[in-house]
Amino acid sequence: MLERIQETAAFLKQKMHTHPETAIILGTGLGSLVNDITDAYEINYADIPNFPLSTVEGHSGKLIFGKLGGVDIMAMQGRFHFYEGYGMKEVTFPVRVMRELGIKTLFVSNAAGGMNPEFSIGDLMIITDHINFFPEHPLRGKNIPYGPRFPDMGEAYDRELIKKADAIAAEMGIKVQHGVYLGTQGPTFETPAEYKMFHIMGADAVGMSTVPEVIVARHCGIRVFGVSVITDLGLEGQVVEVSHEEVQKAADAAQPKMTAIMRELIARSGE
Repeated sequence: MLERIQETAAFLKQKMHTHPETAIILGTGLGSLVNDITDAYEINYADIPNFPLSTVEGHSGKLIFGKLGGVDIMAMQGRFHFYEGYGMKEVTFPVRVMRELGIKTLFVSNAAGGMNPEFSIGDLMIITDHINFFPEHPLRGKNIPYGPRFPDMGEAYDRELIKKADAIAAEMGIKVQHGVYLGTQGPTFETPAEYKMFHIMGADAVGMSTVPEVIVARHCGIRVFGVSVITDLGLEGQVVEVSHEEVQKAADAAQPKMTAIMRELIARSGE
C-alpha cells in the first residue's frame, strides 16, 4: 500500500510545478469552484497510476492545481465513494497521496440531507464533528506509519478554521449553520425512520462521503475544515421524495456562498 502511495506521489511530483500545502475535495454539484482557480493546470485521474475513477454523475475526474485566494492549492474534482464498490483503502487513497505531496490542510465539501428543524434547503452547515456509520473503517488493516495505530479524533474538524469561517461568513452576511455530519454508505437516500434515528443519535445532517477522508487526513496529521450544503430535508413528518438531480440543483444554487467563504478561508488559513 505504501509503495503504491509513494509511486503515485512521485508521478504527480514530476507533473507539478507548484507546491501546494492546501487541498480541496469538491462534492456533488460543487465542482464549479474550480472556475475560481487561477494559473490552473490539471491531471486526469485516468492518467494517474493507482488512482480509482469516479463513476458518479456530476463528479468530474481530475486533479486541478493552481491558486485560490492567492494560495497554491490542489483540488479533487470528483471523489470516490464506498457505494461505487470501492474499498475504503481506495476511497481514501488520494488523501494519503496528499500527505506525500506535503498537504497540511484539507478542505472538504459535500451535499447532505438536513435533519435539524432549524435548517433550510440551501443552508451551509459548517461541520463541527461527525458520526461514522460506514460498515468498514478506513484505518482497518496494517497501520501505515503516517500516524499512530489508535489516532485521537477529539478534534476531527479544526476549531481555529471553524472560528475563521464564522468570522468570514459574518463579514459577508452569509448565514451558516453548525452541526454534526453522519456518514453512511448509501447509495439509497434515507427512510423516514432512518432520518429520525440519526437525528436522535445526535446528527444534524447525513451524507455518503467525507467521514472516511477526514479520518485518514487526521491520521496523516492534516488539519480539516468541512462544510455541507443542505440539499434536502428529512424532518419528521416532512420527508419528501428526493433525486440525485434535485440534490445537484440545490448544491449548484448554494455554490456562490460556499465559494466565497472557501476562497477567503483558504487565503486566511495560513495566518
